[in-house]
Amino acid sequence: MTTLRIDPGHTQPPFEQLRRQLVAQIATGELAPGTKLPSVRRLAADLALAPSTVARSYRELESEGYLVTQGRNGTIVAPPTGADAETIRNAAALTETYVAEMRSLGLPPNAIIGAVRNALES
Repeated sequence: MTTLRIDPGHTQPPFEQLRRQLVAQIATGELAPGTKLPSVRRLAADLALAPSTVARSYRELESEGYLVTQGRNGTIVAPPTGADAETIRNAAALTETYVAEMRSLGLPPNAIIGAVRNALES
C-alpha cells in the first residue's frame, strides 16, 4: 500500500481524501483482493485523524463494494465482482468525471452521493 496522505487544507474532507486514495489503490491493483487493511485505530493514528473519520471511509467503501469487514478479523479488499482491472479503472475514471461535473454545478458531496443513490434506485 502506497503511503496515504491527508491534506488538512484540501477542499475535500479528510474521510473523502482517504476514500479516494483507497479506491485508486484498489482500481490499480496496488491493493489486491483479500489484502487486509490497517485497523481503524491504527490508520487513524498513522494519519493523525479521528477514528470516526477512518471508520466513515471504511463504511462508505464497504457500502460501495470495495471492502469487506470481517468483524474482529479486520477489513479486507473485497473480491472482484467479475469486472476486470480495465473495467474497474474505466469506471473510476467515469466516476471522477461525473463528480467533477457535479461539483462544477456547486453541489456538495452529500448531494452528489444522493443523486447517485437516486439513480441506482430508479
